[in-house]
Amino acid sequence: MAVLKVVEILSNSDKSWEDATMKAVKEASKTVKNIKSVYVKEQSAIVNGGNVTEFRVNLKMTFEVK
Repeated sequence: MAVLKVVEILSNSDKSWEDATMKAVKEASKTVKNIKSVYVKEQSAIVNGGNVTEFRVNLKMTFEVK
């Protein structure tokens, strides 16, 4: 039987929500092993001068505890 843990992660990108998600996984994988999935809970953006300048994601990351 596998034991899984879920943590909440916040990330941002100046390119896209997808890039923010990939950055979160890449950074978390430096210290969190056995990442199995991510669920994007929320997406938001910062607007400055009529342009989107930052994409933000709030995600739940699931990993296996060994």
